[in-house]
Amino acid sequence: MSHDNIHYDVQDHVATITIDRPERRNAMTHAMNAEYGRLIAKASADDAVRVLVLTGAGGAFCAGTDLSDFDTQTTEERSGNAAGHEPGLGWWALAKCPKPTICAVDGPAVGMGAEFTSHADIRIFSTRARIAWLFAQRGLVPDTGAGTWLLPRLIGMPRALELLFSGRFLLPDEAQAIGYAHDVVAPEALAERTRELVDAILRSSPFALGLIKQLVYQGTSRTPEEHTQESFAALQACFVSEDHQEGVKAFLEKREAQFTGR
Repeated sequence: MSHDNIHYDVQDHVATITIDRPERRNAMTHAMNAEYGRLIAKASADDAVRVLVLTGAGGAFCAGTDLSDFDTQTTEERSGNAAGHEPGLGWWALAKCPKPTICAVDGPAVGMGAEFTSHADIRIFSTRARIAWLFAQRGLVPDTGAGTWLLPRLIGMPRALELLFSGRFLLPDEAQAIGYAHDVVAPEALAERTRELVDAILRSSPFALGLIKQLVYQGTSRTPEEHTQESFAALQACFVSEDHQEGVKAFLEKREAQFTGR
């Protein structure tokens, strides 16, 4: 399935969204943002999809918002307040996806592109990946809010503030050293390495994965006591799930589990 500069494909339980606008280094227009959010919502609601991969085409991930597109937008559209659009809803679609998400980053991810990488659960970089939160240099704060909420939680407040204040590029080796990038590989190996990680995730129960992701993210705003109660409730749900029964049976029979997500 393809729509303008955002391509969507589902194979073997994996949905792949590819930003493909190489003439602008995959910079996002207002229309592309709307389609981006729609496709992630589509993958989120599709029971056949168990993992979502976001990537860019043509040696770039996403150069952020296409500033030349501003001439065609109203002030409300630029700020995300156009009629019928909830601020941040489409932009945070990846972060809200209930399934495991991976960003495969090749080339620059700048501004909104950098924000998108923070929305993912796991990031794999090529050796030519370059990430920068340039907002302050344009007189802005991070446009989706990820730089000021997710980034400090991922790499710590001092590192996040330094990147946000300076707008400098975060390069692959440093990104891996501080835990922002899960792995760094050659550009030609990025797709294969991403697939290896996807295959590892696909061996796990979709039912359990959804609960794990929910517990991890919601746990950041709970007390330990509240989190323990929610974790116990999730565990009880797992005990009566078909996936748990299949997981135990597959272990005893020494075979690969065939999970259904129920």
